[in-house]
Amino acid sequence: MCETRNRFVGLEPKKRVEALEDIDRRDFILFCTTIAATLGLEASWVPKIAEAVERAARKPSVIWMHFAECTGDSEAFIRSSYPSTEELILDILSIDYHETLMAASGEAAEEALRLAMEENDGKYIAVCEGAIPMATPPGPNGKPGDYLRVGGKTGIELAREVCGRAAAVMCVGNCASFGGVQAQYPNPTGAVSISKATGVPTLNISGCPHNVVNSVATIINFLLLGSLPKADKLGRPLFAYGKRIHDTCPRRAHFDAGQFVEEFGDEGAKDQWCLYKVGCKGPQTYHNCSSVEYNDGTSWPIKGGHGCIGCSEPQFWDNMSPFYERLPNIKLPGVEATADKVGLTLVGAAATGAAAHATYTLLNRKKFDETLKDDEGEE
Repeated sequence: MCETRNRFVGLEPKKRVEALEDIDRRDFILFCTTIAATLGLEASWVPKIAEAVERAARKPSVIWMHFAECTGDSEAFIRSSYPSTEELILDILSIDYHETLMAASGEAAEEALRLAMEENDGKYIAVCEGAIPMATPPGPNGKPGDYLRVGGKTGIELAREVCGRAAAVMCVGNCASFGGVQAQYPNPTGAVSISKATGVPTLNISGCPHNVVNSVATIINFLLLGSLPKADKLGRPLFAYGKRIHDTCPRRAHFDAGQFVEEFGDEGAKDQWCLYKVGCKGPQTYHNCSSVEYNDGTSWPIKGGHGCIGCSEPQFWDNMSPFYERLPNIKLPGVEATADKVGLTLVGAAATGAAAHATYTLLNRKKFDETLKDDEGEE
């Protein structure tokens, strides 16, 4: 772990609050402002968010569980730096168990998990990363869930135990939220989401990986109101997944104008035209990537010239592939038309408009000429 985090480890809550004074105040307020904007709150909420974060040293602990995954969501989470997530969230909330970050291993790690659950029973936030294998391996001794074992327990047993005793369960990444790549056809391990494996309701911060701003905003919402934010029918917070990529895409005007990149590297690509024809799944994907960019607001796929692959949607590895081919004749509410029809419609509309204008001009010209003749006849 970084030096800034190490200075918090082992400190009592009061000492942690004192250590927060070392954090640059401008970065702190900028952070609170970003969270307010992400949650869709007015600027008047910034002081309340700051107060909630500063009180957080006495708030619930976090137990972060790893299942079938690549650790990409942990890597994304610990790389926020304005200010660092380690300072404001991990340490303030006290991550009592996290297999990637903790120094303990083996029996010591298992004891840390047991103590964290006992001391904070019914009060901690369970953060889950990765899917749960449910299938039974072949062979006479195979048992359901044996494709994943940690400390002698299957992933199924661990997930049900930890999530069942939590105050709230948050899934980060597509794997924990919907099964992810582990659940891709033919899904030999029978991987499923945390919610399906445990039967416990979860808030799903989907994406591959998820955006750290959304997970942090969710935790801040919990600190402010004592509850998780309002979610859509897939369990995703509406503040982050209430609109399609297509709705807020900076290239949307090119879609409406029928201007599409036909292949990567062509003139349309250089002019940042719409990427739908080269596979962009923006019209079928709900996420706030355009307003909350990755890597501390540096960029996101479409800004970098790569189409959206729909990584925040269920079964995207199956439903959205092939990633570099557009899904033909999509039929979704709110999607104006297929890419082919958009251009033709606009051309047709333009031609109709030109014809109407020409007819209107011709009639007016004829009327003007007739009026002119009448005037000359009167003279």
